[in-house]
Amino acid sequence: MPMLTLYQVDAFTDRPFAGNPAAVCPLDAWLPDPTLQAIAAENNLSETAFLVPETGDADYALRWFTPTVEVPLCGHATLASGFVLMNCLGHTRDTIRFASKSGPLAVSREGTRLVLNFPSRPPQPRADTAAFAEALGAAPTALLSHGMALAVFESEAEVAALRPDVAAVAALDCDGVIATAPGRARDFVSRYFAPHAGIDEDPVTGSAHCVLAPYWAERLGKAELSARQISARGGELTCRLEGERVHIGGDCALYLEGRIHVPD
Repeated sequence: MPMLTLYQVDAFTDRPFAGNPAAVCPLDAWLPDPTLQAIAAENNLSETAFLVPETGDADYALRWFTPTVEVPLCGHATLASGFVLMNCLGHTRDTIRFASKSGPLAVSREGTRLVLNFPSRPPQPRADTAAFAEALGAAPTALLSHGMALAVFESEAEVAALRPDVAAVAALDCDGVIATAPGRARDFVSRYFAPHAGIDEDPVTGSAHCVLAPYWAERLGKAELSARQISARGGELTCRLEGERVHIGGDCALYLEGRIHVPD
């Protein structure tokens, strides 16, 4: 019975038991997709990242699975993968490049922080506000989308008070719903609901900031932003918009290192 090394890392936090936990599983070669999905389901975290050494322009190929589906992009598990490579597996380079279903990605050291290099996804207005208001239990002042829907509220307190109808959110025509508002101590705050992918509420969502950063950069007239995702666990992020890319920074804390037994 083969054994694989597994790391569990809390991303977008500098301490365990906060941020968003991700499992990271380095592989020598890809396992069958049903096995990857079964491992992610067994881990029962919002995402499990699998990485395989790559040749050419990327250092590793990277894939992400929720407990129920493979997803095309995941920020916190990419940040966690960079952390594992740099802090547990001896990689000394300041930048690690990944090939993914969302194109080339990277994790870099910038001082004491790790920073994701992700695509910017500026959201566009959409008109079906009523369905989102019913699903979220409150009416947003604006509704936009770029894959993920972006529901904008007036205050941090409104976002914190949301108690969405999970089944209604899952039925919406979008890749989950981001709720956002100006922050009291940060440029903006957010929450992210993704029941369609088996995640009622994600603790901290790096990929959501591909949509959030261009929206708030335009609204606030600044390219560097501070952000907090106000889930129960909570997480801190920085965002820097550079053309068609978003640099999303955060800390990581190692929680667990172990081995898993995979049936032949």
